[in-house]
Amino acid sequence: MIVGIGTDVCDIRRIEATLARQGDRFVHKVLGDAERAVWQRRGARWPQRGVRYLATRFSAKEAFSKAIGLGMRMPMSWRRCEILNHPSGMPYIVLHGELKAWFDAQGLRAHVTVTDETDYAASFVVVERH
Repeated sequence: MIVGIGTDVCDIRRIEATLARQGDRFVHKVLGDAERAVWQRRGARWPQRGVRYLATRFSAKEAFSKAIGLGMRMPMSWRRCEILNHPSGMPYIVLHGELKAWFDAQGLRAHVTVTDETDYAASFVVVERH
């Protein structure tokens, strides 16, 4: 049974400007440890690819926060929610700490998709009770 749906569209230029102003402080605020490692690898090869990765993760976390109905209120936080990829490329959500405990106690499961095109990143999350 679906209990929540969230979507978000993010202007990649806005993320790029924030990154230019705040640098690594912004990255450390938004990305978890595993995501940050991917961001560093992608950005080292092609900086714009790193920005796009950051934008899709920002967008997916916004969509997830909407789908669970909390917004960015505890136990939801940027770093407690990571958007990683299976070897096939399919994205999935990994939760940590209080957010994971809350989510698991509700008996929930989440599905996520992300995309980016030119100036925008977009994400869609469906949360269901299993």
